[in-house]
Amino acid sequence: MTAHSAAPHAPARNLARTGGPKDGSSWLEHVLGWTLVVVVAMFVTQLGLI
Repeated sequence: MTAHSAAPHAPARNLARTGGPKDGSSWLEHVLGWTLVVVVAMFVTQLGLI
């Protein structure tokens, strides 16, 4: 059995996962993620790339 022939028989939820945060992730994870986005944006702006 190859991966191509096994794909239609796999559960849909396993195919839809992309490796991102779980559905029940905490608010702290979201806050830290947005903080990282803001810090990177400030760094790029200070470098004059935008």
